[in-house]
Amino acid sequence: MNRGKFMVVASLIFALILAFGASWQMWAQDAKGPYPSMAPLDQYLMADRNGEIALARSAAPEAISREATVLVFGKHGYETATEGKNGFTCLVERSWMSPLDSPDFWNPKLRGPICYNPPAVRSILPYTIYRTKLVLDGLTKAQMRESIKGAVARNALPMPELGAMSYMMAKDGYLGDSVGHWHPHLMLHIPKTDGASWGANLPGSPVLLNDEFRDVPEPETIFMVPVGHWSDGTTASHGTP
Repeated sequence: MNRGKFMVVASLIFALILAFGASWQMWAQDAKGPYPSMAPLDQYLMADRNGEIALARSAAPEAISREATVLVFGKHGYETATEGKNGFTCLVERSWMSPLDSPDFWNPKLRGPICYNPPAVRSILPYTIYRTKLVLDGLTKAQMRESIKGAVARNALPMPELGAMSYMMAKDGYLGDSVGHWHPHLMLHIPKTDGASWGANLPGSPVLLNDEFRDVPEPETIFMVPVGHWSDGTTASHGTP
């Protein structure tokens, strides 16, 4: 082989090595963390249906949740377990309601009990139902983002209603590996806005804005207000978040 041909072959080999190295690095980054992809569906299910109903109701004080509609998660999505009378709906969210880039997005241990008030039932709960459908349909995160944004653009999904809020006061919830049960809190769901307009995250302010929830395809900003007790009235003794 003459020197010219050798140099061409060497250059091609070097380019392939670089390309393989870059691809491997991208794969390694995607695979980082304990939950790089969806686990088998059974791991997201709760075997005890009554236990899931009770956990869902524990998101809010009993005076609210006892007459709420309760949804449970099954192999085909959420289904109604009990019909309510007060317009509230309680359920246990799964990990895919986290931000798309959250390390807990596919965490099968995550259980987020939540009770939506009537405005949130009409305008926020549809996003939970829709995201869950996309997950069960096998869409990638990128496809999910585009699908949600497209549904919003064509008005297939609603904007957050005035007064939309939810309770997350369950003592036995599990909101992720880094936070565990976290802290009992209320969530206020409003159209996209700046946290400064609510004084969020300022010293002494009770209003919190999780930076992870800034970059979500849903047209909402979620402000959180921690409270001092769980839904059963016991004190949240692990301190202020």
